Amino acid sequence: MTQRPVPDRDAVDDIVDQWAHQWPELDVSPLKVLGRLHRSYLRYQTSLAAVFEEHGINMASFDVLAALRRSGPPYRMTSGQLAESALVTTGGVTLRVDRLEKAGLVQRERDAEDRRIVHAQLTDEGLRVIEKVAEAHFANESQILSGMSTDDQAALAELLRKLEHSIVENQAPTA
Repeated sequence: MTQRPVPDRDAVDDIVDQWAHQWPELDVSPLKVLGRLHRSYLRYQTSLAAVFEEHGINMASFDVLAALRRSGPPYRMTSGQLAESALVTTGGVTLRVDRLEKAGLVQRERDAEDRRIVHAQLTDEGLRVIEKVAEAHFANESQILSGMSTDDQAALAELLRKLEHSIVENQAPTA
């Protein structure tokens, strides 16, 4: 596939120019990075949602199924482990696991040694679904990135690591 050249200007440039014209003293330079990041994220989410919908799941379900698959046989984790993996609360994990259990993709199992601990585990159908969806998902992500060289992808990955670190380090504490 022939790649079209990246335009010299985009919608973010127009927005930055409008701010400069209407309020010249306001520093909107973060928009050059974060505005583009947000716009890219929205387009990325749309593309991901389409793949997940084809397979009858959503991003939240994919997160849980993928975490279980990555854990290796017997493909099971506690709610706490899943919450840490997905950066959500254990309550959020419970809702996700409830839906996946109803769909027959995971089952809950009490720990043999400590009955207070409950594991979520992939069913055979869950394993089949996540393997099929993961192949489609990563092919889709490769397609999304196909307009960038591998060097550009590596540089962007490192810059995004730095961005996340900057966000975590400079976040205002919550009350």
